[in-house]
Amino acid sequence: MLEKVIDILSEYTQKDSKEISVQSQLIADLELSSLDVINVVVAFEDEFGIEIPDEEIYEFVTVGDVVEYLKNAQ
Repeated sequence: MLEKVIDILSEYTQKDSKEISVQSQLIADLELSSLDVINVVVAFEDEFGIEIPDEEIYEFVTVGDVVEYLKNAQ
């Protein structure tokens, strides 16, 4: 799951997938804009067949936060 999350994130950032880790922060490290974050969340929803409520998005600080959420949502 981590690999898929990193693959999706690498499409929206200037960072290579090898530079993205569980500890990478979405905004500070990956330099995602708020629009990028929304687009990434939509990509996660499509890929994993879930719906992420808007209020949950604000809890995603690191890649690890996203992976943990997705594991618990399935």
